[in-house]
Amino acid sequence: MIAPASERITEITHRLRLAHPDAECALHHTNAFELLCATILSAQCTDERVNLVTPTLFARYPTPEAMAAADRAELEDVIRSTGFFRNKAKALQESSAAICEHFGGEVPREMDDLLSLHGVARKTANVVRGVCFGLADGVVVDTHVKRLSQKLGLVEGSTPEKIEKELMALLPQSAWIDISHLLIFHGRRVCNARKPLCGQCTLADLCPSAEI
Repeated sequence: MIAPASERITEITHRLRLAHPDAECALHHTNAFELLCATILSAQCTDERVNLVTPTLFARYPTPEAMAAADRAELEDVIRSTGFFRNKAKALQESSAAICEHFGGEVPREMDDLLSLHGVARKTANVVRGVCFGLADGVVVDTHVKRLSQKLGLVEGSTPEKIEKELMALLPQSAWIDISHLLIFHGRRVCNARKPLCGQCTLADLCPSAEI
């Protein structure tokens, strides 16, 4: 019988940190503006694909000013392979223009300010605030976090919003940023969606879904 999530979460987090000491944001970036853009591009797209596109994107448009002034057709061509490129190009340019107009050309730190930018929802804002500014307002819930938190029996919700709230209640705020990176790395390296490596998983004895 697996113990309740509240009794397992500390050990789960501890083991994940030991297993994945290199867990960090998988989107390549050197500043908050680059991470903001990369996160916008990551919607319905893999981080690996985004990382193939962003070197060219940032070389051509390194600042909010340059991105806002970009030729839309050229911008769309650069990001085409990430999918939904027209909507993403619009989001990149409108958010960049707002950064220039309202925030002095710097990506804002405050949640409400980030959410005012076109194409920026809570997930994107949480990524930027957590990774670039070390500010934890919540837990970033992507497909890996959603899947693993459910498989591990940590949450009952099925939507990212409900899962985020449950994880926030389960974890101390100091772990809100780390848990996303840890679950994402574990999902990629061990708990594959199609064929989880339960026999190699450090969490197998704590997981109600483990096949061992």
